[in-house]
Amino acid sequence: MLEVADIFRLHGPAWRQTARLSLGQLQVMSAIEQCRTGALGGHVLRCSGCAKLEVSYNSCRNRHCPKCQASAARRWLEARSEDLLPVEYYHVVFTLPGPIGAIAWYNKAVIYGLLFDVAADTLRTIAADPKHLGAQIGATLVLHTWGSALTHHPHVHGIVPGGGLSLDGERWVACRRGFFLPVRVLSRLFRRRFLEALQAAHDQGQLQFFGDYATLADPAAFAQWLAPLRTSEWVVYAKRPFAGPEAVLAYLSRYTHRVAISNQRLLALDERGVTFRWKDYRAKGRTRYKTMTLDASEFMRRFLLHVLPHGFHRIRHYGLLANPVRRANLTRARELLDAAPAVTAPPDDTDLAMPTPFICRHCGAPMLIIEVIPRSTCIRGPPPKRVIA
Repeated sequence: MLEVADIFRLHGPAWRQTARLSLGQLQVMSAIEQCRTGALGGHVLRCSGCAKLEVSYNSCRNRHCPKCQASAARRWLEARSEDLLPVEYYHVVFTLPGPIGAIAWYNKAVIYGLLFDVAADTLRTIAADPKHLGAQIGATLVLHTWGSALTHHPHVHGIVPGGGLSLDGERWVACRRGFFLPVRVLSRLFRRRFLEALQAAHDQGQLQFFGDYATLADPAAFAQWLAPLRTSEWVVYAKRPFAGPEAVLAYLSRYTHRVAISNQRLLALDERGVTFRWKDYRAKGRTRYKTMTLDASEFMRRFLLHVLPHGFHRIRHYGLLANPVRRANLTRARELLDAAPAVTAPPDDTDLAMPTPFICRHCGAPMLIIEVIPRSTCIRGPPPKRVIA
């Protein structure tokens, strides 16, 4: 099967000589190229049943690598399954307009951070209003920066319980069945608060502008550029509630640790370029599923558009689900809902002491490590400093 790593290995070396890439983008390329190869080391395994030998190479564990997200998603979901409440859950999407998405490319940490915080603040403010719900709610937000064609399209997916604690914390307030919060009200407040926060970031000198947008560094030009955005429609989308907690987990397993494109969507790499499947959301029915072919350099450029700043968290919890107060709030919510907490198996000391064994794909017996292959390359550190004589 064709992989992103194959494209990077074949076309990356020549492209890196001409492209202007950040250190983070170079590290992502290097990690993906070396993932599950001898460069990162590994183990030689022998099956205890059928004596088959197998070489297992280590993963790069980079969060942008298409091959390394399944295990990370599984561990994250196991932790989150204990947090689910027996209520309806809703899916809300907040999307930035195209002009703001354009300047976000040069200001990822600032604008993506505002997108998270303003979206969460919008949900909590409208939910707390007695005219709508009158409750304290929680939300899990996941950042995606791509469209199906790998274009830059920043938006956050929110998973929100259908209700919350009353403002005095004495009862559970459920939303109307099948309806969470009015989308139009959410959209208007999100637009106003985001533009206020963006203007404040500009006033404090937190934004950078280059190329065609260099003139926006001037306050008057920036104010003029913002003016049309104050009256345009901003997309806030609310989907139907999920069909139970299991559907929430199934959805999260697809979205939380997704990367810009999976290896399964790649179709061909040839003299024309890279061909992959994509979904055209403007079309209807089966016609929305299409194929696209991009030059290899353009494919790599689009893929690397979505490399996040170092240390930037793309999954965040707000309100009742914020990390410092989540356990207490969920306990209180279950008391008010008269729901038993999720039952988890007690830890087994033997399992904690012994690592999970490798399993033979031929007979299912445990495989034993008979040799450790040392890694030959470090991909996480910065390049060595040049010594100038």
